[in-house]
Amino acid sequence: MNLRDLPPSTEARNRTFDFLRGLAIMGVIVYHTAEKIPSQNGLIDSLAGRGMFGVQLFYFISAITMCHMWKLREGESSPVRKFYIRRFFRIAPLFWIAIPVYLLINGFEASYWAPEGLGALQIILTATFLHGFWVDSINSVVPGSWSIAVEMTFYALFPFLVLKIKEKRMLYLVLASVVWGLNTFVFRGWVAGFFASHYDPSSTAIVEEYLYMNFLNQAPIFLLGCYLYFALQQKPSKAELVYLGAWFLLGLAFKLFFKIEGFGFLAVCMALGVFVYGAMRLGPRFKPLERLGQNSYAIYLVHFMVLHYWRGLSPWQAGLPAFLLAVAVITLTSYGLALVIHAMVEKKVQRFVEAITRPGVSRQLA
Repeated sequence: MNLRDLPPSTEARNRTFDFLRGLAIMGVIVYHTAEKIPSQNGLIDSLAGRGMFGVQLFYFISAITMCHMWKLREGESSPVRKFYIRRFFRIAPLFWIAIPVYLLINGFEASYWAPEGLGALQIILTATFLHGFWVDSINSVVPGSWSIAVEMTFYALFPFLVLKIKEKRMLYLVLASVVWGLNTFVFRGWVAGFFASHYDPSSTAIVEEYLYMNFLNQAPIFLLGCYLYFALQQKPSKAELVYLGAWFLLGLAFKLFFKIEGFGFLAVCMALGVFVYGAMRLGPRFKPLERLGQNSYAIYLVHFMVLHYWRGLSPWQAGLPAFLLAVAVITLTSYGLALVIHAMVEKKVQRFVEAITRPGVSRQLA
């Protein structure tokens, strides 16, 4: 499959992207459902826990589609300005709606992610997509918004990367490994110490989670995704495969001999990369997942709300039947709400964006 051969039209939407997005959002839904309504089956709950990596699958797809759309729009006027317009209006309108909705649902009181409660600082940082740079704002106003903070930060950097690196695949790999190294050996320790001085010992857990969620920890995935886009045009070279293998083995060595954290996540991300590469080559199809994938962003935002209310309404709070029923209800209800949101909000926003950039398809790949 050559991504360059895909015309930028609704009819030619790459179904594999939608399939992978659908798989990713199902993983996220299953993961969050199992947290609140566990199946009480060790194997199933363990597998459901792996659904958390649906977020990283989204990141891979996002990087590949951004590269793809940038290539397709090659030659248009003011490409950087138009890129930012499209990306901003793809994310911001629904996210800004989600902020007051979740404030009404969850209130301003102290919570796990905001030990001292929510105030103007957390809300302003979230509304401006800067919430990923502070512990008690990264995930406190809108559930799951840490991933949106990471995504928006990469959007801000993407044009500069693609304009400077262009199609030099090895540079994406090198940069990904350098960022991983800086995070593993420098940033983690410095940030842990910095935030430890700002929070009492009872908040240690959220600092640890912040170290996982922050942009620098997630950035190598986007860079690997950019590499994969170009690797799909021409098979990876021996030098690139050797570099990836050396990076993997170096991470393993530091884990085994020096107890340095970071290898487990690196291994998961590399495995996901292999999976995405294989999927893009094979082109799997499954209509239900593709439909979910086409509406995955809205589903992501609303499924936390649906889970919240279902947990309050359902008389069954644990066990396999309760878990399976919850997954079905949350998935279908979130999908239905996403269709309504698309009709009422996203379509109007897309028409506005097309009017201020150039005529194009609605519900584009990215």
